[in-house]
Amino acid sequence: MGRFLRPLLRGTTYTRLVHLWVPMLLLSIWMFIDSSKPWVPALMLVPVGLIPAVRRGEGVQAELLLTPGERDPGFSVSPATAWRDRLRTVLWLEARMVLGGVTAVACVWLPVLALELVAAARGRAHDDVPVLADAAPHWWYALLAPLPLLTLGAVVVGMGEAVTAVARWLLGPSAGERLAALEERTEQLLERNRIARELHDSIGHALTVAVVQAGAARATGDPEFTDRALGAIEETGRAALEDLERVLGVLREAERPVSGRPTLAEADRLLESARTSGANVDAEVTGAVEAVPGPVSREGYRILQEALTNVLRHAGAVPVRVRVHAAADVLTLEVRNPLTAAVTGPGRGSGLRGIRERAALLGGHASTGPDAGDWQVRAELPLS
Repeated sequence: MGRFLRPLLRGTTYTRLVHLWVPMLLLSIWMFIDSSKPWVPALMLVPVGLIPAVRRGEGVQAELLLTPGERDPGFSVSPATAWRDRLRTVLWLEARMVLGGVTAVACVWLPVLALELVAAARGRAHDDVPVLADAAPHWWYALLAPLPLLTLGAVVVGMGEAVTAVARWLLGPSAGERLAALEERTEQLLERNRIARELHDSIGHALTVAVVQAGAARATGDPEFTDRALGAIEETGRAALEDLERVLGVLREAERPVSGRPTLAEADRLLESARTSGANVDAEVTGAVEAVPGPVSREGYRILQEALTNVLRHAGAVPVRVRVHAAADVLTLEVRNPLTAAVTGPGRGSGLRGIRERAALLGGHASTGPDAGDWQVRAELPLS
């Protein structure tokens, strides 16, 4: 008995009942206008269901009333884009009205039947129920009075489950909507990964330079070198703040263009920062670097930044060979430094993984690891 009554104690049961009653408002208004044609409201729902925005409204309403509190109920909450989805919306509206009509009739007549059974047991008139019209009054009618109320509870719970199941079927996302949602989710994940890489590369580079400069200044004790180190820390910190503002701008404004991010045309800033940190940088830039497409140039800048950061972080002030070459169809970046004992194997850390991910997103390739006694980071990015 407790298992039967448990659904009647849930709030979801009654929010679903409200959902079923909503279409009856339209039917009730129409019945005051012309009770001889009750089918007219169902006909009026056909053009209404063909409106694209109606599907969104029905999906939101189903989430709020049929599945309150569920994390992913599986309803489409976007306007219908295909005629198939519009027809499914029409079918849903018709099914909702039918189920709502059955529930409304049960909610009206089953309580009336229970009252009439009590009246019949007491010997009063019961003309409202034809079955009892000719029955002789008897006390045992009172024993039957709870049955309509139990039936009413079963109808309310059952119709609530039925309308939810129908809603999941007809308001659930179609194949096209699922594909669009998957693409949107993929774009969001890519954007989150890009922001994470931006923060890792720019802020990580700035902190690495600051730590190396501060340690070198303390170790040398030379006031002139200390002044240069402080100047480099200040310049790197300002650049990191600019990068941080750009990344935060992406978070604040999803539509903000990325054209403000640094490109390879500003690579001198990275090279000078590495030099002031004590590294002996031998850089060679060939080809029309300024003509490299924006996305490739921006990602190339980040790859170069991460490669130099790794040199300073893991190898310290060592000779570094940087080669950037822009050919007709590919941009090649190579950073080499003497292999030290601190680096034990290829592909360690999220920074190197980020380099490979950036190259792969552009259709290129990046390799990181020991090569002929050096640690090498090499990336090839297609320009087409």
